[in-house]
Amino acid sequence: MTIKIMNRSKHALPNYETVASAGMDLRADLTEPVVLKPLQRAIVKTGLFIELPVGFEAQVRPRSGLAAKKGVTVLNAPGTIDADYRGEIGVILVNLSDTDFVVEDGERIAQLVIAKHERAGWETVESLSETIRGEGGFGSTGVR
Repeated sequence: MTIKIMNRSKHALPNYETVASAGMDLRADLTEPVVLKPLQRAIVKTGLFIELPVGFEAQVRPRSGLAAKKGVTVLNAPGTIDADYRGEIGVILVNLSDTDFVVEDGERIAQLVIAKHERAGWETVESLSETIRGEGGFGSTGVR
């Protein structure tokens, strides 16, 4: 699949780091560093604009290393970029650690996964089929 992209950043296009990678790293496109204090959030721009085919979305997801090592993650993860959006890709970062985190220009801040999706229609009914699980949710299937 080929996706149209405008790169207004000073960084290379996102790419897959390995042959089996599902996501491509997104980099911060900044004129000056952004300081995220503990529990602070900010939208960090990437300088990238994309045109997805209808039936696809781009999912903005956290980078596991950034989350595990620094306590910084993506809010509303995964964030969805719809096929009809033409604005700049921004990443909502939040600092969940107890120390300041500085986002530097060019830093890998999130990953982008391209995914196919379906459009659903609704059928109004009076009852649903029975299952073993039934209405059990939020941990009802056990802890193991």
